[in-house]
Amino acid sequence: MTGVTDMNAASAAAAPHVPVLLEEVIDALAIAPGETHVDGTFGAGGYTKAILEQGAARVFAFDRDPEAIRYGEGLAASSGGRLTLVPERFSRMRQALSAEGVDAVDGVTLDIGVSSMQLDQAERGFSFQADGPLDMRMDQAGRSAADFLNQAGESEIADILFHYGEEPKSRRIARFIVAGRPIERTGQLADLVRKAVGHKPGMKKDPATRAFQAIRIHVNEELQELEGGLAAAEQVLAPGGRLAVVTFHSLEDRIVKRFLKERSGALPSRSRHLPAASETGPAPTFEAVARPVRAGEAELAANPRARSATLRAARRTAAPSWSGSKGVSPR
Repeated sequence: MTGVTDMNAASAAAAPHVPVLLEEVIDALAIAPGETHVDGTFGAGGYTKAILEQGAARVFAFDRDPEAIRYGEGLAASSGGRLTLVPERFSRMRQALSAEGVDAVDGVTLDIGVSSMQLDQAERGFSFQADGPLDMRMDQAGRSAADFLNQAGESEIADILFHYGEEPKSRRIARFIVAGRPIERTGQLADLVRKAVGHKPGMKKDPATRAFQAIRIHVNEELQELEGGLAAAEQVLAPGGRLAVVTFHSLEDRIVKRFLKERSGALPSRSRHLPAASETGPAPTFEAVARPVRAGEAELAANPRARSATLRAARRTAAPSWSGSKGVSPR
């Protein structure tokens, strides 16, 4: 998967299916020949190809989108049995790997967000750059974006826009959406949002960007999936295994940042007015947490989609995973 925001969709055709921060991700994974790796977000297969080229003995590539799995069949067929495609959410990697007889892996890569393949297809309904059915479902099953907007109450829609899109005019937009129902097309939704916010020619960012992001995140439960995926990676990584996560907006990055901070033992300083903290908590499960990495000028010039990308990486310790954890929430 090459995660991107709709903000960068206009330049999709110019840089199709380019893995973001590829060199930096491969460096963070430090792949040794014979290792087993997980690509939790296969998409167009960019990271998987690079991992195989580095000498990994086996790669398990996950994707909830049936089209991505079909797209990868050729690569799997030519891999000599080294690539296994898994049509599953990456939050279920532990169960899926166990079914394959694999208890631990040497690396996990997650590229969060919507893929360029999904954005580029108007019929998938992820982008307002071209009119299409208002769908947005990554796994092409369950409730679509149109279903949500046509059935949900005004307050629920406003809350989703505010929390997942950080939209300051969420309540006004929600009123326009409810008044404009039924909504079936991406162009129809974009026009409603623009009218609610006040769209002026030449604006740097289309007012519909945040709304589309929020609705997509909600429909696909993306933040919950990220939390579950991080916990699953903690469970399947062998001691010394590497985790590399690429995110594309602040909501995702805050979840990853907090997870690694918590799991590495780098908890916030306590007030001197509070009792001393107990030293009996769970041992850190990650170490060597790297500083966040962002795309350099050369990559930004070649691939505008990298503009909002952030890579965070860390190494698994030998400590037991924090069993029973429900993940962390963005703060």
